[in-house]
Amino acid sequence: MTGPGRDGLRIVRLANFVTPASGGLRTALDELGRRYLAAGHEPVLIVPGAAPSDVHTAQGRVVTLPGPVLPGSGGYRVLVNRGRLRGLLEELRPDRLEVSDRTTLRWTGEWARRARVPAVMVSHETADGVLRTWGVPPAVAGRAADRLNTRSAHAYARIVCTTERAEREFVRTGVRNVVRAPLGVDLERFRPELRSTALRARHLRAQDVLLMLGSRLSVEKRPGRALDALAALRDTGVRAALVVAGDGPLRAKLERRARVERLPAEFLGHVRDRAHLARLLASADACVAPGPAETFGLSALEALACGTPVVASAASALPEVIGPAGPAAADTGRAFAAALRELLDRPEQERRATARARAAHFGWDRSAAAFLAAHDIPQRHGALEVRP
Repeated sequence: MTGPGRDGLRIVRLANFVTPASGGLRTALDELGRRYLAAGHEPVLIVPGAAPSDVHTAQGRVVTLPGPVLPGSGGYRVLVNRGRLRGLLEELRPDRLEVSDRTTLRWTGEWARRARVPAVMVSHETADGVLRTWGVPPAVAGRAADRLNTRSAHAYARIVCTTERAEREFVRTGVRNVVRAPLGVDLERFRPELRSTALRARHLRAQDVLLMLGSRLSVEKRPGRALDALAALRDTGVRAALVVAGDGPLRAKLERRARVERLPAEFLGHVRDRAHLARLLASADACVAPGPAETFGLSALEALACGTPVVASAASALPEVIGPAGPAAADTGRAFAAALRELLDRPEQERRATARARAAHFGWDRSAAAFLAAHDIPQRHGALEVRP
């Protein structure tokens, strides 16, 4: 991997809600950082943590500032010391600012405007979708989201959305500074050939169909819907088992429910070994993605890359990403079970080939090029090649 060149730009990235056990956001930050570095730029990521640190990594410089744990979040921390963060930004003197938090860090857009630093905000989840998952009535959630999105659009030079579904939330209020940049998947790390008969048998627990949920176990992700689907599927006579890779504040509650209802569900917690995660995904028959507020769904795309089809919430943006590689379902256990039965009725070789072919449309180099374009940074030919 090449280092930053003389003509490279310092791209400072800010993100909240990132921990060692985070999923899609942490992966996206890492993959994009590597490619910004490979393109000759100087990426600097600022995140919250338990203690301060400043290290150089394969994705560039990573600065950790102390931040408190957000109550009820299962360990997520946030950057709340504006004075300290503002001082660091002034010290770093970024050429570009990229913010992955539309709420607590929105003030940095105004800072960037005053400092004449072009800044973009990345929309990782729909605002009204998150509010609805927390019980806010749809009409109220929609109005609140519109106000939030309008303010965000005024605060930043660009809003980056990963799908058309995510973009629609901004466009409906007349926002015009929205650009689209899809995320990607590592097609070498996640591939169908990793399917393991032994691993599959270990997790099937004498059942016939292996389902998988790869998700943070928090309210907005609706992980309980996976158990709903498992129960409904078994009620129709399908001997299915579920493996859950992920952690979060709802884990204990979900484990208790599985025990009480005698559902064959295995909770692995956060799977740190990405190679093992890839083998798990490749060994499953189908993955479920029940989060209704998802605007992309990296874990679903990683499953597709492994040849494993996905059933996703019809309320999310995932059907746009998954395409023909899996059906969409209404947000009920029975609807997910019906969609799973429809999927499993397809010939295995056909559904696995379709999944892999769909994933092949999404690469991290393409994603990084789109993000750099959102920053108005021209790409030199071949500059995004990342060498091991």
